[in-house]
Amino acid sequence: MADRGDFVLPLQLAALGVRGRAVRLDRVINAILSRHDYPAPVAALLGETLVLGSALASSLKYDGIFTLQLRGDGPVRLIVVDLTSDGALRGYAQFDARAVEAALATVALDPVSRLPENPVPRLLGAGNMAFTVDQGPDTRRYQGVVALDGATLADCAHHYFRQSEQLATGLKLAVGRVGSGWRGAALMLQALPSAELIAEVDADERDDRWRKAVILLGSATTAEMLDASLPVEALLLRLFHEDGVRAFERRPLRDQCRCSRERIDRVLRTIRRSELDELRDAGGRVVVTCEFCSTTYRYADADLDALETA
Repeated sequence: MADRGDFVLPLQLAALGVRGRAVRLDRVINAILSRHDYPAPVAALLGETLVLGSALASSLKYDGIFTLQLRGDGPVRLIVVDLTSDGALRGYAQFDARAVEAALATVALDPVSRLPENPVPRLLGAGNMAFTVDQGPDTRRYQGVVALDGATLADCAHHYFRQSEQLATGLKLAVGRVGSGWRGAALMLQALPSAELIAEVDADERDDRWRKAVILLGSATTAEMLDASLPVEALLLRLFHEDGVRAFERRPLRDQCRCSRERIDRVLRTIRRSELDELRDAGGRVVVTCEFCSTTYRYADADLDALETA
C-alpha cells in the first residue's frame, strides 16, 4: 500500500545515542510547486528547501512561525519557506528566468531531482541562509544566519550546525519527479547530549556511535527516500535495525497560506495612495498577488476609499 502522507516523524536510535526526524512530502509539495510556473530546477530547489525547513523546524520547540530564507546573487535570488508550529507549510522562489536558462544551458540535470551538479553556487550563487523563529510580539525573535557555503543545501545546513552551538548533525535530502508529480524527503540525525547517555559511555565510544549513525544515514538512497510504496518506518528499520530504532507519532503537515483580505488591507493602509498606481491593472484596479499561494486581491478606488476611512 502506498504511503502518500505529508508528515514529520520523530525517531530515536537508542543504541547509538541519536535522535532525529524523517520528513516526507507528497501532496503538499505538489500543491506548492504547481502554483507557479517554475523551471524544473527552480521547483526542485524550492522543494529541497521545503523538506529542509520541515526537518529543521521540527527539531525545535516553538509556538509560532519558523522561517527558512535563502538569499543569493545568482539566477535564483530568493527562496522563502515557513512552517507554523501546527503544521501549515508554504514557500516560494524569486528568480530570473533568462539567467536560469543561461546558467543551465550546457549543464546536465539529474533525471530524478532535475537539479544540476553543485546547485547552490550554480543557481543561488553567493549569499546567506537565515533561520528565524517568531513566537509573537511579546517574545524575543531568534535568528541564525550563515553563508551559503557548500555545493548543496544539505552542505549549507551542515555548515550552519558546525558554526553554531548545536549538536552534531547529519542530514540527507531528496527531491524528485516520481511518476506525474513531485515528492520530497529528508532524514536528519542529531547526537544526544552526553548527559542523556549512560555514564559509562566515554567520548571515544560516543564518537564511534555517531560515525556509525552517519554512515548508515549516508547509505539511504534517493530512490528509497522517495518511494511511496516503502513506508518511512520500514526504511528506518532497513537502515537502523541493529540500533534500537524507535519511531514516534507522525506529525502531519499541510499546505496552507496565511494570506487574507484583512492582511492585505492592513498593508495597503500603510502605503500612500499615489504609490499604488504601479499596482493597477488595465481596468484601473489595484492588484496584489500573494507570492506564496498566488491568490489575487483586487481593489477598486471605492475599496481604497473605504480603507482610508476604516
